[in-house]
Amino acid sequence: MVHLRIALAQTNPTVGDLAGNTGKVVDWTRRAADRGAHLVVFTEMVLTGYPVEDLVLRTSFVEASIAALESLAGRLAAEGLGEIPVVVGYVGRAGLAPRVGQPKGAPLDAAALLHRGAVVTRTAKHHLPNYGVFDEYRYFVRGDRLPIFRLNGADVAVAVCEDLWQDGGPVSVVSKAGAGLLVVPNASPYERGKEDVRLDLIARRAREAGCALAYANQVGGQDELIFDGDSVVVGPDGEVLARAARFVEEFLVTDLEVPAAAPGAEPGTFPFDAGDGTTITVERIRLPEVTAREAEPAPPRVAERLDDLAEVYTALVLGVRDYAAKNGFSSVILGLSGGIDSALTATIAADAIGPENVHVVLMPSRHSSDHSVGDAQDLVDRQGLRHRLVPIEGIVNAFETEIKLSGLAAENLQARVRGMLLMSLSNEHGHLVLTTGNKSELATGYSTLYGDSAGGYAPIKDVPKTMVWQLSRWRNAQRGPGEFLHGFERPPIPENSIEKEPSAELRPGQLDTDSLPSYDLLDRLLDDYVEKDMGATELIAAGHDPELVARVIRLVDLAEYKRRQYPPGPKITPKNFGRDRRLPITNRWRERPS
Repeated sequence: MVHLRIALAQTNPTVGDLAGNTGKVVDWTRRAADRGAHLVVFTEMVLTGYPVEDLVLRTSFVEASIAALESLAGRLAAEGLGEIPVVVGYVGRAGLAPRVGQPKGAPLDAAALLHRGAVVTRTAKHHLPNYGVFDEYRYFVRGDRLPIFRLNGADVAVAVCEDLWQDGGPVSVVSKAGAGLLVVPNASPYERGKEDVRLDLIARRAREAGCALAYANQVGGQDELIFDGDSVVVGPDGEVLARAARFVEEFLVTDLEVPAAAPGAEPGTFPFDAGDGTTITVERIRLPEVTAREAEPAPPRVAERLDDLAEVYTALVLGVRDYAAKNGFSSVILGLSGGIDSALTATIAADAIGPENVHVVLMPSRHSSDHSVGDAQDLVDRQGLRHRLVPIEGIVNAFETEIKLSGLAAENLQARVRGMLLMSLSNEHGHLVLTTGNKSELATGYSTLYGDSAGGYAPIKDVPKTMVWQLSRWRNAQRGPGEFLHGFERPPIPENSIEKEPSAELRPGQLDTDSLPSYDLLDRLLDDYVEKDMGATELIAAGHDPELVARVIRLVDLAEYKRRQYPPGPKITPKNFGRDRRLPITNRWRERPS
């Protein structure tokens, strides 16, 4: 057996920041060397960030990525870090002749091995995901190479992210080629319940390959996507040897005993049947002996798991924190109504960037109840938010003096006045405007364009209304500060905001249930229609009331144009409104029972 100490760098890169991301790779490689690591593995496309979307179709961007990789190899050597092998993800190019249907420039979702100032070998993702939030046939061409490098007498293979999720391809060749360790750079986004699915997959692939498997996953927020880390090392039997925490940057350093390489496997290239109708070329490389620095043993670390509500809340906080920071905002602003949605949004923001950086505006109208202002002020007092009171009745009256409005148009005018005020304060002071709508409202169109939908980021856009209440109660039950929680002296959300009947308060005595079914019924139906794509017949067969099915389907289908104009927000469910679900706005198809 060969002893190897591997370091998985669970980092938070920023898309397009090649200089910053490269600097982080150097810094973390230095940390790996200080810990006595023989090998450090970074995440998928760490040099460019992920996903880069149409940036890969620009020749200038791809060239900058390749240049950054080659410069990084030299910089590591120049800074005394050239002796430690580094696996790093970047955007490469296949060098194929242009043809119709191929992404411009033939980009590759690539990974490289750097050692002693050189790019020793390169590989690229073989399986290109084209489902859910992924659209990689648009951006990349397929790789067909599996590098296996000999490190101190053990053979180490490299595959990229999706190659682990699909049968066939590079991972299926690992056992045939006889590697003792498979390392996999990843950028696998978060959704509820994915950690168990992911771990089961990793364990199964390790058993199929007959070797230890080290899975390094990205962490951080990128527009709608949240990456949760959860990097892991498993043995050949699939048992967890080490596991990183979720939603935070972390170095997972693990000591492994890896089988020595079989004698007679010489350097060179060798074709293998990949089992998916393709041929994978195995490239065998032998590295010079790597002598690690003297360091204390790396005891196995298995981070504690989060419960369901804790992981969702933490993901939302990380999404707000990174969206603000990576886009240059140090403060946020939102309308605070005293209701549960704005209360939860404000609390998430306070946990993300600190209550002193959260600005709220109380904007009562002629229809606002006394408890609305009181509950909003109570939340401000509990959390120490920056606030101002701007009654809107006079502004609304001024509009109505010039143009007569009634019914829904008059109700929406109030919401639009509030949206205009928030956007004006954003322009004046540079705050990021947060919208406060939840997924149930977005699904049914229960929002006002250019009113409560106006803003730059939507923290609870993918959170059903019933979960809004669950998260609020969960947050109130937490005590003391933590990585993602501010240490408020009292529960941060007033109980009355949680318990009272939800209302937009745009007309006298208005309740949400005047326009929508109860949220318990609605959210179950929306889950089946939106998340599971059930048709009308299937929904009725699943036990939903036929009249309610027809009504909700109509509301959801007619609101597509509103959702297209809603700000981005963090994805936490298997199918969010955004990258996951793309339906035509102009669309006469209507679901009807067969």
